[in-house]
Amino acid sequence: MHRLMLLRHAKAERVKPGKSDCERCLTKRGRANARAVATYMISYRLVPDQALVSTATRAQETWMLLAKAFAEGPKVVSDERIYNATAEKLIQVISETKGALCLLVVGHNPSLHDLAVQLMAGGNAEAREMISEKFPTAGLIVIDLPIDDWSQLQPHPHAGSLERFVSPRLIAKVSRP
Repeated sequence: MHRLMLLRHAKAERVKPGKSDCERCLTKRGRANARAVATYMISYRLVPDQALVSTATRAQETWMLLAKAFAEGPKVVSDERIYNATAEKLIQVISETKGALCLLVVGHNPSLHDLAVQLMAGGNAEAREMISEKFPTAGLIVIDLPIDDWSQLQPHPHAGSLERFVSPRLIAKVSRP
């Protein structure tokens, strides 16, 4: 069994004149949301063995805020193919991973959303419905997959079980008294 965690980058600013979409930075709210997700991940022992991170600034910043929370940082691979990828391209990138049982991908929509919907077969029906409607910024999807190696990940639908879905909004609801 392997675990795939998909994290959409946190809230980013709009494209500024003279800058590219790839250079968008996190907003103040985005940084706070990334820290909230990092705290949640540590609290629930959702620590990856390896992270694949888009080279876009907003994804890199999201990762850096998460990485600060991990006592021992997982191996990190920045991969430009994650930016503007399709779900099929993400599968190709993920399938090249070696030696990690738990893999985190920090990237973008619509590819992360499409991949999650494609892979989920079971798990919490309400959470699956929420995901099918929207994958918000700083949202985290955890899918358990019945594979022995990442090279076995195929672009066939419904291979995994949704273990959990959280977002900054859901985390805030749970932590309110």
